[in-house]
Amino acid sequence: MTTSERVLTGERASLLAILGRQRDMLRRTVRGLTDEQAATRSTVSALCLGGLVKHVAAIEDGWARFMVGGAEAMPGQTDDWQAGFRMIGDETLAGLLDRYAQVAARTDELVSTLDLDAAHLLPAAPWFEPGASWSVRQVVLHLVAEISQHAGHADILRESIDGARSMG
Repeated sequence: MTTSERVLTGERASLLAILGRQRDMLRRTVRGLTDEQAATRSTVSALCLGGLVKHVAAIEDGWARFMVGGAEAMPGQTDDWQAGFRMIGDETLAGLLDRYAQVAARTDELVSTLDLDAAHLLPAAPWFEPGASWSVRQVVLHLVAEISQHAGHADILRESIDGARSMG
């Protein structure tokens, strides 16, 4: 049974609703853009709108893997971290959004079925306390924060491309 076939209530429904709202804000911000616009660096930052969609999908996918299998299941860092924030080669905004939709559906299914209290040790990183663990619930809350932050970045980038604003 998929998330769309299951009626969720309580905490799970609330987590999925807010996660969905933040994803929708990011998607709304890139609506109507051409691939060229989505790949444009419109500020002094190296960020572009398509790259933000790509990054958020990759981050959400990594944390979904963590929810199931811990830090060992997360993909390793690439040599070119910045490539994860750019549209490269034949990448299109539509393709990046499709990928993000697939990742989001998988995450939603996990949030609907996993024990929200199940926890794994965090990966070794300078921004995590050594030996700390996160539960599935904490990962979902982190994803909400991450997506929200990047949706705000996207709003600024979009406004500097064509004046359109998705917030405010």
